Amino acid sequence: MNVLNPNKPDLRYTSEVEKSTAHLYDKVRKVIPEVEWPVFAPLIHRINQLKAQKNAVILGHNYMTPEIFHCVADITGDSLALARSASKTEADIIVMAGVHFMAETSKIMNPSKKVLIPDMGAGCTLAEAITAADVRKLKAQYPGVPVVTYVNTSADVKAESDICCTSANAAQIVEGLGVPRVIMLPDEYLALNTAKLVKAEIITWKGRCVVHEQFSPADIRGMRESNPGVVVLAHPECSPEVVAECDYTGSTAGMIDYVAKHRPPKVVLVTECSMSDNVAADFPELDFVKPCNLCPFMKKIELQNILHSLEAETTEVHIDPAIAAKARVSVERMITGWKYGT
Repeated sequence: MNVLNPNKPDLRYTSEVEKSTAHLYDKVRKVIPEVEWPVFAPLIHRINQLKAQKNAVILGHNYMTPEIFHCVADITGDSLALARSASKTEADIIVMAGVHFMAETSKIMNPSKKVLIPDMGAGCTLAEAITAADVRKLKAQYPGVPVVTYVNTSADVKAESDICCTSANAAQIVEGLGVPRVIMLPDEYLALNTAKLVKAEIITWKGRCVVHEQFSPADIRGMRESNPGVVVLAHPECSPEVVAECDYTGSTAGMIDYVAKHRPPKVVLVTECSMSDNVAADFPELDFVKPCNLCPFMKKIELQNILHSLEAETTEVHIDPAIAAKARVSVERMITGWKYGT
């Protein structure tokens, strides 16, 4: 307790805090300078106390900074892993350390639970690229063509879709539908890259990720010139031209699996750069070259507002029940598998 203000938690770096968080710092010492730890540790200590008191769970996306990803998140992963975990958790409170559409997905899968997001402004350029009205117009333009929607979309858009996908399972979802033509929304680059892996014709939309669209083929060639022998892994939200320059393309989970399996001595992850820090903490013997494009929306989530979210519970995500029920169908179809027309 703060003796000067009993209503505020004591966020000093005490010997108790140092001792209780030492094992966490051992995990991240390669990517968090020692001088910064006394600032992070009291917040981490208090957040972890509150989680236990309130039966809360924190879901941390791979793009969170290491002090969040490794030190307070209970479940970590890409969008698909978090969607699956959100459908199974027994916690009373879910805190999404990610962006708003991810928090909505958690609420869709857990309508009776309290879902919090530390900053309501943590949006996504892909989610903002398309509306439910846009989807309805496309369905009218292409009657009978199933709509495959990336999870990086609002609940309203998911409610108008037949099935969701992530970058990890996009090709599998499209192929599994068993149809000659699909509408794939909203990420143009993910759709174009997926089209190279499937037999179906894909109708695209011009949504793009603010992080991944910045990478160019020249960037990849420059990384190779500056770092001879580097292995380059790209996210499929990058352009097809960038993907063609890389050694492997996959979701964030796919890239992590590649690193774990192949252990390239020098590697670059062509994606949001906090992910490189998080993977480097797990593989300290490898050399990670960081292209470092930051997502301005993911970086709105910090330890301070995670703590406030848990304390005040005022950052709750609400979805119209009718929309949530329709959106849940498309998400559940992604998780369980579904054939079009069944």
